[in-house]
Amino acid sequence: MVVTPTGTDPSNATRRPNSCAATLRRGGGGLFIAREEHVLATVATTEGSRPTERRPLGHNRQMPTARRPGSRPGTPGPGPSRPTTPRRAPSRPRPPLIRGLVLAPGASAGRDHEGLVAIEDAVQPLGIAVERVDFPYHRAGRRAPDRPPVLMATVRDAATELAARLQVPEAAIALGGRSMGGRIGSMVAAEGHPVAALVLVSYPLHPPGRPDRARVEHFPDLRMPCLFVSGTRDAFGTPEELEAATASIPGPVTHVWIEGADHGMRRRHHDAAAAVRTWLSH
Repeated sequence: MVVTPTGTDPSNATRRPNSCAATLRRGGGGLFIAREEHVLATVATTEGSRPTERRPLGHNRQMPTARRPGSRPGTPGPGPSRPTTPRRAPSRPRPPLIRGLVLAPGASAGRDHEGLVAIEDAVQPLGIAVERVDFPYHRAGRRAPDRPPVLMATVRDAATELAARLQVPEAAIALGGRSMGGRIGSMVAAEGHPVAALVLVSYPLHPPGRPDRARVEHFPDLRMPCLFVSGTRDAFGTPEELEAATASIPGPVTHVWIEGADHGMRRRHHDAAAAVRTWLSH
């Protein structure tokens, strides 16, 4: 799994202002995140394993560097022990108060989709309440999705109800989901509904084989932090296509690429959920 800021890849990093910059690479049985040449955390990827290291990732917090043996405190050390690509520090990787997360499913699934359940299980230990929703067409047993206004109203109402139940402002609620569900959440956010952040798994950038029909008209109105978790073999958008498209988003953007995964994230739902948990915990 690799995390890059919008418009970068791990081997040839470029800078984009206001990107949520981080690199997430596999190593030592887990994943580590590096930012500004400092190792910030290690997150285990195998189910039931424990993180080998866990450090708080405060914004603008400088991590200590190693000192040479015999040197005194305050003496510059040799730098970080892991080679990393310098990245621009994110301006705001995660809003400070996310109290709830609304998750919507893709077009052919419901609220009990394995991927949504995995995300809920991953983030609840962070103290974030999760509301998984069903769209009206799915509850009625129909296969064809409702029109966008109906889908958007469903997500909007779920966010309002979750905020009321938690007794928090709606701006403390993040929106997201898989495929169409995540896209609908981003459209609600672009309309101006108060949203803390967007968590978009397998964002359907365009229909397979139709890159000319990109679903990005609302991207310039997304000013909140955005997380995109996608497979490197997603037929609905290649890494290059999605990173180029999200360059129009003014808010901080993070991409997480699940190596070898397709649009359905088959057998990789826990990897996607771990990426969401890592991003929300920083």
